[in-house]
Amino acid sequence: MSLKAGTAVGPYEILAPVGAGGMGEVYRARDPRIGREVAVKVLPAAATSEPERQRRFEQEARAAGVLNHPNVLAVHDVGRHDGVPYIVSELLAGETLRGRMGGTALPARKALDYAVQVARGLAAAHEKGIVHRDLKPENLFVTKDGRVKILDFGLAKLKQAESGSPEETNLPTGTVGTEPGVVLGTMGYMSPEQVRGRAADQRSDIFSFGAILHEMLSGRRAFQGDTAADTITAILTKEPPDLSSTNRDIHPGLDRIIRHSLEKNPEERFHSASDLAFDLEALSGVSTPSGVTASAAARVRRRSIAVPVAIAAGVAAALALGFVLGRQTGTNPPPSFHQLTFRRGEIVSARFAPDGQTILYAAAWDGKPIEVFQNRRERPESRPFGLAGADVLSISRSGEIAVSLNRHVSGSFTRTGMLAQMGMAGGGAPREILDDVQWADWGPDNKSLAVVRDVRGRNTLEFPIGTKLYETGGWISHPRVSPKGDAVAFIDHPTVGDDGGTVAAVDRSGKKKTISELFATTQGLAWTPAGDKILFTAAPYGVNRGVYSTNISGGQRLISRVTGNLTLQDISQDGLVLLSHDVLRSGVLGAGPGEEKERDLSWLDWATVNDLSSDGKAILFTESGEGGGAGYSVYTRNIDGSPAVRLGEGNGLAFSPDGKSALAMVRTAADPQMVLLPVGAGEPRPLSREKVQLRTAAFLPDGKRIVFGASEPGHGERLYVRGVFEGGSRPVSPEGYRGFFGAISPDGRHLPVRGPDQRFYLYPLEGGEPTPLPGMSGTDGASGWTADGRLIVWSRGDLPLKVFLLDTRTGNREFWRTFMPLDSAGVNDVTPLFATPNRKTYVYSYSRSLSDLYLVEGLK
Repeated sequence: MSLKAGTAVGPYEILAPVGAGGMGEVYRARDPRIGREVAVKVLPAAATSEPERQRRFEQEARAAGVLNHPNVLAVHDVGRHDGVPYIVSELLAGETLRGRMGGTALPARKALDYAVQVARGLAAAHEKGIVHRDLKPENLFVTKDGRVKILDFGLAKLKQAESGSPEETNLPTGTVGTEPGVVLGTMGYMSPEQVRGRAADQRSDIFSFGAILHEMLSGRRAFQGDTAADTITAILTKEPPDLSSTNRDIHPGLDRIIRHSLEKNPEERFHSASDLAFDLEALSGVSTPSGVTASAAARVRRRSIAVPVAIAAGVAAALALGFVLGRQTGTNPPPSFHQLTFRRGEIVSARFAPDGQTILYAAAWDGKPIEVFQNRRERPESRPFGLAGADVLSISRSGEIAVSLNRHVSGSFTRTGMLAQMGMAGGGAPREILDDVQWADWGPDNKSLAVVRDVRGRNTLEFPIGTKLYETGGWISHPRVSPKGDAVAFIDHPTVGDDGGTVAAVDRSGKKKTISELFATTQGLAWTPAGDKILFTAAPYGVNRGVYSTNISGGQRLISRVTGNLTLQDISQDGLVLLSHDVLRSGVLGAGPGEEKERDLSWLDWATVNDLSSDGKAILFTESGEGGGAGYSVYTRNIDGSPAVRLGEGNGLAFSPDGKSALAMVRTAADPQMVLLPVGAGEPRPLSREKVQLRTAAFLPDGKRIVFGASEPGHGERLYVRGVFEGGSRPVSPEGYRGFFGAISPDGRHLPVRGPDQRFYLYPLEGGEPTPLPGMSGTDGASGWTADGRLIVWSRGDLPLKVFLLDTRTGNREFWRTFMPLDSAGVNDVTPLFATPNRKTYVYSYSRSLSDLYLVEGLK
């Protein structure tokens, strides 16, 4: 059918022909009712006698008509003219992708821009149950302003409507070409399942998409032969040409996305266009030799946070009311906080990708295990990155991610796992590098890593791996390599199990310098882009950390503080800061004889149980948060839930065997000192000071001696025994033995320990060789003995905490029970646990962190 100018097709006036093809003739027309120019597509007259082509034409109208997306051609109307169907759509100005390519490759930046738009359009179609099935460059239109539109849904397959469903988008399945053995599509862009005549779902469109993206980048078809049979053979059996042979500027991550899209087996491809679009968007700013990053990053730096985002009411009030500037008021506006996450749980880490727009973070949401998620600055949604049980440690400037696999709690405030490496675009399993790594950070060369791990009982900082720069009997956290690579900043924690510490820096020769005061809690650190300052989050007492700044010379100053706790996660190249706002709590739960429901024995904000009395009637615990004060506070509380009684300042260690006093450690002096706190009337009694760095301690059953763990400067921890009042401590083990002081044997002769070889032993406190302890490994711990002589053991990091009864002679482990708060959201650790020998009374601690991630602008 050829229509002349002025012809009326329904209410539309034909203005001029635009083009013609096998599926219809297209005209420019005008809708006089609203004065809008549109495109009218009419089925050719010769095709009206062909039912199949007519069904396909109507299929196109139905498929496109249910979609409303900027990357899909908008259909305004359908009708019939002289018995011939027509479709009215938006009028586009530009050319098809085939015309835009002109037989040559497109610039990588432009190809990636087009690919993101096509993936978004496909995602919208697939969400409506529509599979295109004929994607090719001719069916992709590029407008003059760079917008990509998906055209021609003539071969689209639509979902069958569910019975009784009111959704208008669940249209009946098109029957044209859906029969087994019928091949539909365009040769060279069809998926293997299409050329075999099998059913095609959304993954078939993803294959066609991969072929198109490959062609945009290479200028050549991914699959092409001299004959149709040769092309089919290539699709079924051959890999597309290596992109590096035609375009050396292609980032390997983009190559992986294409190859992942072109997998022969649909099960091995991307399973959704949404995931594909997200990965492409994440990659859009990754550095490539072609300069993609330079232009993209320039756009990122010029773009500020466009729209102020409303923050949840409670947090907003806290941030607004509690905000304090650590500088003189002046012309600088206060920082702005832009909330990025909205779920309930703990954020473990967060890092900027090189584009400054993409953020990877690890979180344990809604009581589920830790997982890595991906987020964009302009979007409130986060989606899984595909790494469960993992943590993101660092992202290099070239887009390589250092991840921690099988990430698990290894001690108070510490996690460990297998260090591995992978690209931002995924496309393969992470490559394992080194096991039992606690922290890692990339150097500026994008190849070397700074790591923190335990080596022979000492916590060490290495940069690069294998080159020791610093070691301590305490622990190290948050290492960050300077932008020049000449130093590593980190947090130096003197006491294992406590996150108090100082910010320090060590140069490549191993010269270490402390550049901040000692804080009660210090976590989170990053260099500014220029490398002249280090921002970190800390608090002089309590747990509510604020943001501080320092430099190599030690010029420490407070930048900001809010009501609540902040943890600095990362700083982007344009100076934006990632902070998590954390609500931190540590609590105590327990139950007495015959009680089925656990009782909450928490008191203030950070209660940690230290001991259970021998009769099972009282607990000893420490409040080390805001409520506990600068030096912490030791309390006792009856298991029946009656009010707690404060015994004094310090960190609680153990009840005396007679229950009349409690051993505590006070940290206000230059070195920690043990003190006896009376449970009833009386005054605190400091014990003679030790000349070693104390870790923890407990009474021996005779009540006359104390066994404790300590280290000499520059040496690992070992075991000591001293008299309660006489002093005269003596070492009873070589260096490298760490004891489980809540599990001294009932006769006081043995202590379960972890040796320098990371194996477990029963150590003889009165002399002799340690006895290997079978049945314990990994992150196991011990916390007491049963009446029949078995050791109560557990594996730290398991949630819920699984507790076993261990026969120390045979290594046989009998499962006792699990421990976990009913509300598990944000719970990241459940230990320590104490039980009476008959196991009828027990108590345990748990820690919880509920976090929100914020993007902060204006911290200076």
